[in-house]
Amino acid sequence: MNDNLTAERATFVTHLECSLTGERYEADQLHNLSRAGRPLLVRYDLDAVRAALPRETLTARPTDLWRWRELLPVRRTANVVSLGEIETPLIPIAASGGANVWVKDEGRLPTGSFKARGLVMAVAMAKELGVTRIAMPTNGNAGAALAAYATRVGIESIVFCPEDTPEVNVREIAAQGARVWRVNGLIDDCGAIVGKGAAEGRWFDFSTLKEPYRIEGKKTMGLELAAQFGWRLPKAIFYPTGGGTGLIGMWKAFDELERLGWIGSERPRMYAVQASGCAPIVRAFEAGEEHAERWEDAHTVAAGIRVPRAVGDFLILRAVRESGGKALAVGDPAILAAVDACARQDGLLLCPEGGATLAAYHQALRAGEVDEDEAVVLFNCATGLKYPLPPAEQRLDRHGAIDFDLL
Repeated sequence: MNDNLTAERATFVTHLECSLTGERYEADQLHNLSRAGRPLLVRYDLDAVRAALPRETLTARPTDLWRWRELLPVRRTANVVSLGEIETPLIPIAASGGANVWVKDEGRLPTGSFKARGLVMAVAMAKELGVTRIAMPTNGNAGAALAAYATRVGIESIVFCPEDTPEVNVREIAAQGARVWRVNGLIDDCGAIVGKGAAEGRWFDFSTLKEPYRIEGKKTMGLELAAQFGWRLPKAIFYPTGGGTGLIGMWKAFDELERLGWIGSERPRMYAVQASGCAPIVRAFEAGEEHAERWEDAHTVAAGIRVPRAVGDFLILRAVRESGGKALAVGDPAILAAVDACARQDGLLLCPEGGATLAAYHQALRAGEVDEDEAVVLFNCATGLKYPLPPAEQRLDRHGAIDFDLL
């Protein structure tokens, strides 16, 4: 086991807090949404963390997700679950992006996506709080991460996904021990089934932001960025946004790091990237609204961001506006062109959602919203190998004449 985890952990969680009203909730109890129907946020005694954890001590630890343990909610080491959650690398993409553009490649994580960050934390806390059966809607990658971690700790998991979820995701979920059901609808239709079963006491609802701890796992993306940039932050972050947990989590992480005195008050401009066929956050941003209405007839090749309605919509919009960023929509042709360009020019295979961030960056660059001299991070949320790739049909007959000039 990583030596980060060999000792019993100090406890710094103080309470949970409604993200809309600020109402306090007891820690160490099982919660879904607040009484106002909004996500709960974990709060810490950051003065105690600062006294217990000099930044130099953190820096000297192995660079995995659990190095941040004082800023994470799991109280007892015995409840930690891990499949090897590394600090994901920043890959420069000078050819397809620009001289100051990096991709944070989350496809290197267990189960091949950034969903591992949120689900490893949520499952560890479910174990700590005595949950025995979990259900969740998914567009694919979250279900795979849930299946892997729940199986590892002996929690039963049931996953519902839209019927057109990529086949590799459905089979991955089943192979890792979950019961997976295809539903003739979108992810919010799947979520309605999960909610109904939870109301009947059949399982605990693990839908995005309907339990407090996935945010805490996802915020490690922001913690890592600060460390990787030498305790400064990039000028802009382009993030593929469906449920928006990671964007919300990073914004929370930056606030916690400033309160620890580890970074200053400067923040990246946060760009919430959606597909033009499913862009409820973009529509709400442009209209100046606090909440996003459901997007009807949602469709895009980027299945992971095909989320018609996000329960944390106001938190996404708040972070984007406070940062001076923007919500951007890009079309499927631009997404696929960006995936192709990054693979052919920089050798990095993005998933469609990652391609959306590259397309959105170029859109923002053309509009003058970012400068090519600014340090920019794009998030590739999963390995491109999980998605269908264009066919490669060229063949040679080894017995025939070969014209090497044509190869």
